[in-house]
Amino acid sequence: MANLADEYGTDVEIYIKALTTTIHADTPTGAPAKLHGLLEQLGLERHEYPTGAPLYIWHTVPEHLDADEQKRLATRAIPALLLAGYEVNCTPDVFDQATYRQAVHDVRTRAARPAAQQPAPASSPSRPAPARRTP
Repeated sequence: MANLADEYGTDVEIYIKALTTTIHADTPTGAPAKLHGLLEQLGLERHEYPTGAPLYIWHTVPEHLDADEQKRLATRAIPALLLAGYEVNCTPDVFDQATYRQAVHDVRTRAARPAAQQPAPASSPSRPAPARRTP
């Protein structure tokens, strides 16, 4: 079994497995549990193959979805993975530009809401502090 994330040095490689219609998300050998958990939260299904040490773990988009929805689910995962600091590569045959734009918009909207709801600090200075000078 080839692991494209190991091969290309990325955190997540999203692609359609050769000779199938299955969308895979490969993670590097020894990837943190946090990355696997995020992929699962984003709707991908975890698979493991005990090939000895290390354990081979990969994720797939649920096959019960139609082909277009599978591509949309994989594409919607990309902004969240990038925001979490992961390096992601997605092949053009999976990537959907309109879905990506909407997912980025959704992430930005969710990020802006909590900031707008936070109360202002109780005591804020009425004028900015003077800049420090270095001798």
